[in-house]
Amino acid sequence: MEINFNQVIPILRIFDIAKADEFYLGFLGFSVDFDHRFEPDLPLYRQISRGGLLLHLSEHHGDCSPGAQVRVMMQGVEAFHRELGAKRYGYMRPGLDKMPWGTLEVGVTDPFSNRIRFCEWIEPPAAK
Repeated sequence: MEINFNQVIPILRIFDIAKADEFYLGFLGFSVDFDHRFEPDLPLYRQISRGGLLLHLSEHHGDCSPGAQVRVMMQGVEAFHRELGAKRYGYMRPGLDKMPWGTLEVGVTDPFSNRIRFCEWIEPPAAK
């Protein structure tokens, strides 16, 4: 039987739902797929998505540590960069970086020090 890996869903630590919503839903344009709490006063575990990208956000201290970095390979990074710039988000105006390894990238940092690099190949990667 062939082994296939289908998808990676990063879990990112959050501390403030309102700030997470402002950043992920307002600025980056994600939508909430589901929220889960074991009880009403316990930490939130949430799935958000945009297109085919899924992220999990967690207030649970044991799920992950703040300060993670995630690379997201995508198409349309220039249009995404223009979209983010048009929102005039008060806490960040990310640039568009051409990297020496052949990608065009937009980097953002959420209010909890998690970093996401949205990347598109503009030069094909070298063959193995």
